[in-house]
Amino acid sequence: MMRLNAGIPEGPIADKWTAYRSAAKLVNPNNKRKLDIIVVGTGLAGASAAATLGQLGYNVKVFCYQDTPRRAHSIAAQGGINAAKNYPNDGDSVYRLFYDTIKGGDYRSREANVYRLAEVSNQIIDLCVAQGVPFAREYGGLLTNRSFGGAQVSRTFYARGQTGQQLLLGAYSALSRQIDAGNVTLYNRRDVLDMVLVDGKARGIIARNLVTGAIERFAAHAVVLATGGYGNVFYLSTNAMGSNVSPAWSAYKKGALFGNPSFTQIHPTCIPVHGEFQSKLTLMSESLRNDGRIWVPAYKKDVDRLRSKEIKPSEIPDSDRDYYLERRYPAFGNLVPRDVASRAAKERCDAGYGVSSTGFAVFLDFADAIKRKGQGTIDALYGNLFQMYEQIVADSPYETPMMIYPAVHYTMGGLWVDYELMTTVPGLYAIGECNFSDHGANRLGASALMQGLADGYFILPATISNYLAAEIHTPRFDPDGSEFTLAAEKVRERLVRLKNTGGKQSVDHYHRQLGRLMWENCGMARSQPGLEEALERLPLLREEFHANVCIPGSLDEYNPELEKAWRVADFLELGELMVRDALQRRESCGGHFREEYQTPDGEALRNDEDFTFVGAWEYKGKSCAAELHREDLNFEVVKPSQRSYK
Repeated sequence: MMRLNAGIPEGPIADKWTAYRSAAKLVNPNNKRKLDIIVVGTGLAGASAAATLGQLGYNVKVFCYQDTPRRAHSIAAQGGINAAKNYPNDGDSVYRLFYDTIKGGDYRSREANVYRLAEVSNQIIDLCVAQGVPFAREYGGLLTNRSFGGAQVSRTFYARGQTGQQLLLGAYSALSRQIDAGNVTLYNRRDVLDMVLVDGKARGIIARNLVTGAIERFAAHAVVLATGGYGNVFYLSTNAMGSNVSPAWSAYKKGALFGNPSFTQIHPTCIPVHGEFQSKLTLMSESLRNDGRIWVPAYKKDVDRLRSKEIKPSEIPDSDRDYYLERRYPAFGNLVPRDVASRAAKERCDAGYGVSSTGFAVFLDFADAIKRKGQGTIDALYGNLFQMYEQIVADSPYETPMMIYPAVHYTMGGLWVDYELMTTVPGLYAIGECNFSDHGANRLGASALMQGLADGYFILPATISNYLAAEIHTPRFDPDGSEFTLAAEKVRERLVRLKNTGGKQSVDHYHRQLGRLMWENCGMARSQPGLEEALERLPLLREEFHANVCIPGSLDEYNPELEKAWRVADFLELGELMVRDALQRRESCGGHFREEYQTPDGEALRNDEDFTFVGAWEYKGKSCAAELHREDLNFEVVKPSQRSYK
């Protein structure tokens, strides 16, 4: 039986990372030139990793399916990035950031990884400032902060509502410099469809040139996946339309375990669904909860009058409003973590107090903040977000409260990695949202950017040398070798099968059905009957897809329908693994809320005795169910307790 070894260093938690780096093997600069590394993905994690590895002297090949790394989905992360700088002098520290992250993740993440993340957070800010990232500043020049959910301190650094975009420009600048220096080669418009293993180690990838349709082979001494999350399995999500699971899924099929696949984050502040054929959802930044107050009418008569447009929200007096987060969670109020805020919105809407025409929306109201701080200040803080909302909804948040509802946003699950960020396949690494590691069952706001950049700039470049030090005598691999040829042939065979299906329904038709099935049965709330129903329906849907999907065009040309078909085929398989994982976890924790396991007042009810582990799944073949392995989580510093934000 496979035994998972996270490889956590010995010693006090505050010393583990320092001790690891002091003992890790190094690679001589002259030898780095002999070593090739493939990085898949150019979001914050991938771009920062490729830039740093190039700067260190390795030969790096970096791949993205976009026409430029600047179009990576990281630009959509608007709100900010956490760091324990304690500039506001409000009591923050590395330990407190570590504690909040462990608690926010509902005690389902690894202590050592999370403490290292908190430690490295401060270095990220220093580096990004040096790159010229335009963080917001106080009048005197000091970087300023704001608050995010799950914390009682202000530790979030931000660049108005464009933090992800500005950080990505910083990473892209560093990457461009290395491309110009010849240390990094960029391959854009490439879909990475398979991993190549030689003697059990990751040695390359198979990619499809999205412009010409050519199947290409690339070899290296190590492969790094930085391909983001798989929230698009739900069809409607805040992810970019092209975000997919295919590289990680191909790694899973080649022996990399998949950790906690059912841990999905539902973000509370998204623009509600407004149509049957909508293709994606838009996130309104969590930073808005700093100043916006969330409410619904306290009386159903007002709900009915709002829906029939007899009255405006402003005509409902304060005494007739239910500021339900402030009522239920007085200590944190509107700044409770995302899972708590999402479930509270669902509870109010399910009870019949939702405010849109569909009944699935709550108000996010800035009237008090505008009165208190002035419209100019609110505009300076959130102006671009307000403009974006008005362009989509045709309503001004300065005059009418925003309408928001929870939506799929982030996946905490991903490829299982050890302390070095290596998967169970030697030489194959997974960083950023692509791995399962740092957020447990729920990610705190502003921590995604922190993890992506921590992994890319600081952690992977230190840990990968420990592996590559033993590879300096390994000659470069021939991409025409037998392992590469076999993998490329299998990729082409699968593409031909998809293309020649000759059915009548579009890829989107099946993707929408999959998304609806996943949202209803494995979404914001799950139950045993719903999950079992999904397990019955998913194989049938997959079978129908492979019998009746229609893919126009040809193989050897630009063919976006073929791209989508490959991705949806993988999503159809992933969905079943997510459901199996959710079914075996008979508890509620973070974003995983089983209706059977809740406290009398509707909060998540964990079962620490039986489920304090990482659920890592092993692929056993097309006709066999995946096998579950457990990595027990040991809490030596923070003792798990019932989460309370009251």
